[in-house]
Amino acid sequence: MPQYAVSAPPWLRHALTAQAGPVPWDAVLRGALACGPLLLAAVLADRPGAGVFAALGAMLAGVNDRPGSRRAAVTRLGAPALAGGLGLLLGTETAQQAPHAWQLSAVFVLCGLIGGTLSAVGPVASACGTQFLVTTAVGAGMPLPEPAGERALLFVAGAGLLLVLRIALPGRAARSGGPRRFDGERAAVAAVYDAVAALLEAVGTPAASTRRAALTAALDHAQDALSGPRLRRTASTAAERRVHAQYAAALPLAEAATALAWSRHAPLPGAAVGPRRLATAVRAAAPAGPLPAPSRGDAALCALDDALLHAADTFDKGTAQALHARRPAPSAVLRKAIGPAGREYGVRVAVCYGTATAVAQALDHTHWYWLPATAVFLVKPDLGPLASRVLCRALGTVVGAALFAGLAALLPQPAGLVAVAGACGALIPVAARHFAAQTAAVTALVLALAMLGGEPQMAWVRCGETLLACAVVLVVGHVPWPHESGGVTARLTAARAAIHVYVHHVLAEHDGRADRWTLRREAYRTLAEARAAIDRAAAELPPLARRTAGAERTAAALERLADATTACAVHLDDSGHIPAPQAAATCHEAQLLGLAGEFRPLPRPATTGSAAKEPLPARSSSRA
Repeated sequence: MPQYAVSAPPWLRHALTAQAGPVPWDAVLRGALACGPLLLAAVLADRPGAGVFAALGAMLAGVNDRPGSRRAAVTRLGAPALAGGLGLLLGTETAQQAPHAWQLSAVFVLCGLIGGTLSAVGPVASACGTQFLVTTAVGAGMPLPEPAGERALLFVAGAGLLLVLRIALPGRAARSGGPRRFDGERAAVAAVYDAVAALLEAVGTPAASTRRAALTAALDHAQDALSGPRLRRTASTAAERRVHAQYAAALPLAEAATALAWSRHAPLPGAAVGPRRLATAVRAAAPAGPLPAPSRGDAALCALDDALLHAADTFDKGTAQALHARRPAPSAVLRKAIGPAGREYGVRVAVCYGTATAVAQALDHTHWYWLPATAVFLVKPDLGPLASRVLCRALGTVVGAALFAGLAALLPQPAGLVAVAGACGALIPVAARHFAAQTAAVTALVLALAMLGGEPQMAWVRCGETLLACAVVLVVGHVPWPHESGGVTARLTAARAAIHVYVHHVLAEHDGRADRWTLRREAYRTLAEARAAIDRAAAELPPLARRTAGAERTAAALERLADATTACAVHLDDSGHIPAPQAAATCHEAQLLGLAGEFRPLPRPATTGSAAKEPLPARSSSRA
C-alpha cells in the first residue's frame, strides 16, 4: 500500500512549536526576587493594593527581560515601564473624568491609535505601545483605592527593581570566572564570530543560506547589545572601545564569509578555525593568539585572509577605530510611525481596543478591563500569527486558570497567593519560549494579584473573557480587512529601499569600507525583518495567508541581490573590477526586482590588490 505523509497545516505547526535554547537562570532569579518580595512587603505593611501595582510592573518588565547587554536592558526594560506608568496614570484619570461608557470607549480608541502606530517603529516601541494600552485598561478598571499618581509610581518602581537586579547581579560569564563588565556585549560579539565560523563550515552545502540568516541575526543582536545608552557620546573606557572594535572587526569577516557562500560550491576545510578562536578570545577578553591563514586562491579567500589579519591586529593591539551603527533620526522614526504600516497597525489596534472596551462596558461586570487588555496582545502581529495567538492564548488561559483555582483552594491565604505570584514571576522567562506557556504563567499571576487586591476568585470568568476577546479580535480586527496584516508589504518596501542604497554605493564607485559595511548591515537587517513578517504571515489561516502570496519570492530575490552585491564588493576590493558572471547575476536579480537600468556595474581600471580602497591593517605578528 502506498504511504502518505500526514503534515499539519502551517498555522497549527506554528502553534505547537516552542523556541529552543538554554534555561535563562539569571532571568528566573530576577523574576523570583522581584515579584514575590514586593508582594510580601506590601502584605506585611497591610497595603496589598500597593503591592499589586508594583508586582504588575515587575511582571511586565519580566516579559521584556531577554538576553543581552546591561545597558541595552536599560532601554528595553525602562522605556516600556515608563509607558506603562503613563498608561496607569491616564487610565485612572480617564475613568474618573469620563463616567459614560461611550466616552471611555472613545478615549480608548484614541489610545489604541497612538499605541498601534508607536508599535510599528520597532521592538522596544512595540513593547512600549503594549504596556501603555494594557495599563491604561488596568488603571481604568481595577477597583483599588490607590490614586493615579501613586499607581504610576508603584508600577515604575516595580519595573525599576527588576531593572536594578538586571544591572547589579553578576551574569553567567562573571560567575564562571570571566570579567563582569560588558559581559553581555562580549557574549553577543562572540556569537557573531561563531556565526561566521558556522557559515564558513557550511560553504558549498545546502545549509549555507540558513547559516547566512543566522549570521544576520547574530549581527542584529550584537548591534542592539552595543547600542545601549551611555553617559558620554563616545566609548568611555578602554574595555568598551575594545569590544566595539571587535564588533567592527567582525564586519569584514561577515562580508567575506557571505561572498564565499555565494560564489563557491565546494567546502572549505579548516576555514572556521580562526573565527572560532576569535569568539573564544572575545568571551575571555584576551588576545586572539595565532590564527591559521587560509589560502588566497580567489578574491573572496583573499578578503577572508585580510579580514582575519585585521581582526588579529584589533584583538592584539585594540587600536582599531570603533564602528557604531547610525541611530535613526527622530524624523525617520516619525515617518515609520505614520507610514503605511503604522497607519494600518494603529487603526487595527484602535478598532479592536475600542470595540473590546465597548463590549466589556455593555456587559457591566467588575473585571471589564480584562477584555481590552487581552485584545491588545491578540491584535499584535509581532507576537506571532493570528491563529497561533488565539489558540495559544485560549489554551494558556484555561491551563493557568485551572492551576490557579486548584492552588487557591489548597494554599493558605494570603501567603499562598504571594508564593504563587513569586513562582509565576520566576517562570515567565522560561515560559516565554511558547506563547501558551507564557499566557498560563501570566494568567495565574494576574489572578493571584486580583485576589490579593481584595477581589474574589475569578478563574473561570477570566477564561470567558479571553474567549470573548479572541472572538472580538477575529471578527473586528482581521475578517473585514481587505489587505494583508503584519506589515509585510511595508517591510518589503523598506528592505528594497535599503538594498537599493547598498547596491548603488557598491556599484557607483563610492569609496569607504566603513560606509559600505554600515549600509550592508542596514540592508540585511531590514531583509531579516521582512523575512520574519513573511514567515508569520505564511503561518496564518489560509484566507489570511493567501493575502501575502508571492512575498517569499520577492524576499528571496532581494536576498540574492544583496549576496551578489556583497560578492561584487569583495571582488572590487581585490581587483578593481567585477567579473562578468557576477555582474550578470547582479543585473539579473536587479531586473527581477524592477531595478534594471538604475545600476550599471561597469568594470573599473585594474589596480594592485586591495589598494583600490583604503587597506586593512598590515599583517599582525599573532598570525601563524
